[in-house]
Amino acid sequence: MDDAKMAIATGVDGLDVVIGTSSFLREFSLGKDMDAITQQAIEVVSYIKSQGVEVRFSSEDSFRSDLVDLLNIYKSVDKIGVNRVGIADTVGCANPRQVYELVKTLRGVVNCDIETHFHNDTGCAIANAYAALEAGATHVDTSVLGIGERNGITPLGGLMARMYVANREYITTKYKLHKLRDIENLVAEAVEIQVPFNNYITGYCAFTHKAGIHAKAILNNPSTYEILKPEDFGMERYVSIGHRLTGWNAVKNRVSQLRLDLSDDQIKEVTAKIKQLADIRPQSIESIDIILREFHERCASPMPK
Repeated sequence: MDDAKMAIATGVDGLDVVIGTSSFLREFSLGKDMDAITQQAIEVVSYIKSQGVEVRFSSEDSFRSDLVDLLNIYKSVDKIGVNRVGIADTVGCANPRQVYELVKTLRGVVNCDIETHFHNDTGCAIANAYAALEAGATHVDTSVLGIGERNGITPLGGLMARMYVANREYITTKYKLHKLRDIENLVAEAVEIQVPFNNYITGYCAFTHKAGIHAKAILNNPSTYEILKPEDFGMERYVSIGHRLTGWNAVKNRVSQLRLDLSDDQIKEVTAKIKQLADIRPQSIESIDIILREFHERCASPMPK
């Protein structure tokens, strides 16, 4: 209660109140039983509501809490007008099926909004968040690059990718997706980390194609190996050709971009040379361009008598 009063005194528009409900937290952190926790929750939420401030009440360690205990405390705060109740997978132990079942059950018990909070210790944060939305949750906690305690929580970019696939029109209309890279770079710089090479959407490998069979299909129709359109996020597709797995179709595309006149047989010949050099070490795009231009010049020069 003292914390709630101090927070309201700052002039905030809303408060998040959280209390542990699992046997682990009740025994080793709070030292209270569920009756005491429920009574305290009712008192604090009632006071916050009386001050005209929005309030969300969340259990902590929800997925290791007793279901009956959870539903009872959620019903109690919903009855006195809480704006949202929260479900928290505090240790990242939940899986999508558990999430769906709990949220679906809770949706049938409370009338208020349902917020969800998923940690990523077992790699399920995005899947769990999406399952929660499917089951009737209204809010998902995210952070930029998923930064948070231990392995972090649901990453903003990863959830955007999942939501985009589910409803592209809604996501592209509601959000400024081209700003995602800027905010991730801003946060990465601020906390002195690198955006992971395989990060959702903005990692430098996200729209990079390398294998020959992929490259050919991508050049003919990007949707063959891309479920996300890079241009919707302000990103660009890159077909890598400076490696030993490159295919001649990918090299042909670069030849066309450079406006060089080479036959298919000639392109296959220079592709073999690129693969041979790349087998020693990967070739940069600048090095590839030099190889292609020099090969083109030799092919264009008249044969000596």
